[in-house]
Amino acid sequence: MPVFGRRSPATPPEPPQPSARRAPDRHPAWPAVALALLWDRWLGEPPNGLHPVAWLGGWMAGLEIRLRRWMPASRLGEAMAGGLALAGGLLPALLLARTVERRTGWLTGLALKQALAHRALDRAVAQVEEALRAGALDQARSHLGHHLVSRDTRELSPEEVAMAAVESLAENLNDSLVAPLFWWEVAGLPGAWGYRAVNTADAMWGYRCPRYEWFGKLAARLDDLLNWVPARLTAALIWGVAACQGAGSRTWHTWRRESGRTPSPNAGHPMAAMAGALGVSLSKPGVYTLHGGPEPCTVEHVAQARKLAQRVAWLAWATAIWAALLWGKGSPWNRRG
Repeated sequence: MPVFGRRSPATPPEPPQPSARRAPDRHPAWPAVALALLWDRWLGEPPNGLHPVAWLGGWMAGLEIRLRRWMPASRLGEAMAGGLALAGGLLPALLLARTVERRTGWLTGLALKQALAHRALDRAVAQVEEALRAGALDQARSHLGHHLVSRDTRELSPEEVAMAAVESLAENLNDSLVAPLFWWEVAGLPGAWGYRAVNTADAMWGYRCPRYEWFGKLAARLDDLLNWVPARLTAALIWGVAACQGAGSRTWHTWRRESGRTPSPNAGHPMAAMAGALGVSLSKPGVYTLHGGPEPCTVEHVAQARKLAQRVAWLAWATAIWAALLWGKGSPWNRRG
């Protein structure tokens, strides 16, 4: 008679079955984050000729040229060409990142660093600040237009240059640091490099102009989607740092009240939080104004914004390393085996 709920004594025990597939080893995640931090803080960016993001941008620019020749010159044709160009940049980035991630932890850290660019962002804003302090307005405009914004800077006043530098610093604090770290925590190195590929495509093609209105539409929409959470996290980090400096209430209310005034669904969040933290208004003439306070934006506010962004960056790095330690060998969405 069979015995339910326990094994019959007469039945010999079954030998343990070997696993059908051994799970590959996974390196702890926190050393890679720490190595990326040290590289970014001490060494910054490699030359363009040696930078993987520059290689990726060049490859995608070549895809654009070829696909525009092959696809019909219509809205649908341009949208399809843009989608194929995006896929042609995104898929190799994901595959290469996945391959690197299976190698040594230090190689993963070096690859993660190439998806980040906080020191380069700070240096670009510092050049604008230094030129404004020296009274070299034309040089400040040149630095601003070359490194930080796509708008025409030739006629901007000193206040407008300072505002544009602060706005770009706040927005790109997300793009250059918080967002790639967020996607690293979610999906490992493929997450960080997948984000960087999409963000690069948006930087190249995400413009509301006849040439890119349809070609860059998919890249722009996907970039909006990938930045939705990180942009709000960036604003929350700015608020957290501002709260430690006694400006938490003003930053919070400015963030919540003003963040929806920009055309972008994401950029307004860190920009509005930064405006509140500094107590100034930030505006792009004819497009938006974020009312953070009555003071005109000056070079001193650019310096304050850089200091605040540095503290936000340290907080972001600490959070990323803490999360990597908490999850041991990667985020719960990125475990293998």
